[in-house]
Amino acid sequence: MNFLKSLAVVLAFAFGSAHAQNISIATGGTGGVYYPMGGGLAAVLSKHVPGMSATAEVTGGSVDNLNLIGSGKPYIGFTMADAAKDAQIGEGKFKNKKMDLSTLLVLYPNRMHVVTVDATGIKTMKDLKGKRLSTGSPGSATEVMAFRLLEAAGMDKDKDVKRERLGVSESVNAIKDRKIDAFFWVGGLPTAAVTDLANSPGMRIVMIDNADEVAAMNKKYGNLYFTDMIPKEMYSGMTADNKISSVSNILVVSAKMSDVEAYKIVKAIFDNMPELVRTHQEYASLALDNQKTAATPLPFHPGALKYFNEKGIKVD
Repeated sequence: MNFLKSLAVVLAFAFGSAHAQNISIATGGTGGVYYPMGGGLAAVLSKHVPGMSATAEVTGGSVDNLNLIGSGKPYIGFTMADAAKDAQIGEGKFKNKKMDLSTLLVLYPNRMHVVTVDATGIKTMKDLKGKRLSTGSPGSATEVMAFRLLEAAGMDKDKDVKRERLGVSESVNAIKDRKIDAFFWVGGLPTAAVTDLANSPGMRIVMIDNADEVAAMNKKYGNLYFTDMIPKEMYSGMTADNKISSVSNILVVSAKMSDVEAYKIVKAIFDNMPELVRTHQEYASLALDNQKTAATPLPFHPGALKYFNEKGIKVD
């Protein structure tokens, strides 16, 4: 009987299931990086995994994505590591809603952009006190990290700033219309909406350093954040490299996803990297050698580990 069960598993990996399978990819807003990356992933899975039909969905971001995975429906979700940890342990925006989640892949660093324009006179995190800010859309991990960054800089998110809850595209429009003074955005490089602001006539973008707050965030919330940099060449008008805080992006699924399905998804991604890089440059950051448990608070899915083992990658 054990032999027959083992044979069934081998055949499943080799041939997959006979029935068509629909899967949704939870991404983010259209002005960010998750959305084009999710669109590229959906195209690759639909094209290269027999029987799989994948579609990308616009969402509010990491928090929404994790809730969609937690709904029990077939979802793959892009998320920041800090939001995923909260979902796994039932804290923060997931209070009393623990989710059983697994990591498929560690993707790329999500860089904290604290963005303003020179007309506001804002130059440091301390200068944000009393200002009108967007801290990200309600369903995003941008909001999670923005709150933690303000706290680490010695500010109360409810008392010390006038807060809006806008996505990155809406934040850029609000800056242009002088409705806000600055905004937080955690995303890959480049982010299309930030590029749009940087190229807007009559405005010069100013990127606020926020690397000094990393130690305080890690002390309170665990070793999730790291210092990073946005090079001055990234966005037009930058006069110096931007010293920032970053957090890992991970691709997450329900722990209940079958090993066969998880394996096929990971294999399709690495087998078709050129197609994915054409959809967004951040896919070029994805590498087998970067698959480390230190970069994700969630365990790797056994199907992903099977693929890593086949490639001689030991995840530690």
